[in-house]
Amino acid sequence: MNKAIAVNPTGVKPRRTTLTREQIGGFWAVYAGWVLDGVDSVIYALVLIPALTELLPLSGIAATPGNLGMYGSILFALFLIGWGLSFIWGPLADRFGRVKTLAASILIYSVFTGAAAFAHNVWELAAFRLIAGIGVGGEWALAGTYVAESWPEDRRKMGAGYLQTGYYLGFFIAAWLNYTIGATYGWRAMFLCGLAPALLAIFTVLRVKEPGQWDKASKDVAAVVSASSSLKELFSPAFRRRTLTSATLVGVAVIGLWAGSVYEASAVVTLATRAGIDRIGAVHLASIGAAILSFATILGCLAAPWLAERVGRRAALGIYFAGMAVSIVFAFGWVFYQPDGLNLFMVSLLFLGFFGGNFAIFSLWLPEQYPTRIRATAFAFNASIGRFLGAGVNFLLAAAIQWQGSLGLPVAWTAAAFGVGLLILPFAVETRDQKLPE
Repeated sequence: MNKAIAVNPTGVKPRRTTLTREQIGGFWAVYAGWVLDGVDSVIYALVLIPALTELLPLSGIAATPGNLGMYGSILFALFLIGWGLSFIWGPLADRFGRVKTLAASILIYSVFTGAAAFAHNVWELAAFRLIAGIGVGGEWALAGTYVAESWPEDRRKMGAGYLQTGYYLGFFIAAWLNYTIGATYGWRAMFLCGLAPALLAIFTVLRVKEPGQWDKASKDVAAVVSASSSLKELFSPAFRRRTLTSATLVGVAVIGLWAGSVYEASAVVTLATRAGIDRIGAVHLASIGAAILSFATILGCLAAPWLAERVGRRAALGIYFAGMAVSIVFAFGWVFYQPDGLNLFMVSLLFLGFFGGNFAIFSLWLPEQYPTRIRATAFAFNASIGRFLGAGVNFLLAAAIQWQGSLGLPVAWTAAAFGVGLLILPFAVETRDQKLPE
């Protein structure tokens, strides 16, 4: 007690560390990349039905509801495989720096999102989305690592929550673009909008400095390790448990993201059409639904660091997983099949969105589990394996949707993944009250 009085005799809570101009500027640069990443990621979900309605017949495939659902899921899965292949960015970032590698990933996803506007058939669209996924997947790991290493210890956790909101702010922008440009000029114009981040890549390289922790470690020759040795270290006795649990938990979260978020637009369009609403009206409603989902997810992202600090990382993620499971079953397993379910489905997006904010917990939790020399590799690897799991589920969804002729029940069944996640959580490494390893 005396020691506590000596350290803080006034009993006043210490002020948070003031961020430097460089830290603020660097954050906004990677935040903008995360925003535009969200735009490019969700564009496909918003234009899925019109794009495939045009491209499937050009590929010799009838544009039936079952085929739209099946090929839509296959293309989602291929995009996730691209995300999975983005583990290559981690070793590159540990070797050459966070900023240059981040800029390269932004350039890749923007160029190939724009290229999708020129697809002549579904196979070309699939190839462009696969390569764009490689770029998109690098953004989360590299931006999350950058903020963790550049912000002071007492600010980085909330910084992770702030950063994650950028992705869903991108949903807002994509929804607005679809409401205006997409509804008026079509799906190809939407993909062209995805070229915008290329300019940000140039700015990032020219203006943003490397975070202090990586810059310090990079001067130590022993810290600069090869990609193969970095990946091997993830499965060394010191890190094996956290790598296996983290990769699986990210996979569970990815399954939920793609069930709750990506199929939102298709579900709303289906329900709107069933209610007798015309094409433009259905597109507008899908855009509004995306905006509702995004707003709720931003709230979930902001709440995640606060909750993780109070109950721990594992318990906080468990709350989000349980909420996501119930929300998916309610929205897709029940509301989707109601004759007048459109309005209630729009309300359910608030819950799907909020609990979808669980990714903010990973943004602060994953960097805490690994030292600087392999942090970006670990973040990218865990996220990539999780995306491969998500891709596998989407291939299964494609078959299930084709068999059912509807996306409702197949998507609802993905809630089972969160049950698996809840069983795995007790084995994960808790890092509450621990400093970022050097």
